[in-house]
Amino acid sequence: MARPAHFQLLSRSYCHLCDDMFHALNELLDEQAKVEGLSFSSQISIEVIDVDADPQLVAQYDELVPVLLGREGQVLCHYFLDIPKVREYLSAFR
Repeated sequence: MARPAHFQLLSRSYCHLCDDMFHALNELLDEQAKVEGLSFSSQISIEVIDVDADPQLVAQYDELVPVLLGREGQVLCHYFLDIPKVREYLSAFR
């Protein structure tokens, strides 16, 4: 990857779908790192954001949480991890 891939996971406390998406994303990224021989920690970052801490995020994403965003707020998926969409997003960073 030429530049680091960055994800923002819009999440909230006590949200099992949020936990599921976080773990599924980490598993996918670990798998990608092994396949491509990449250092996971240096090439990919995940920022978990508490939606409930920001009224603007609540207004925009409340019913969609969890939401996975790429750079510049690109919505990659919500509720469940969309593996093909995340792989497509990652391909732009090779």
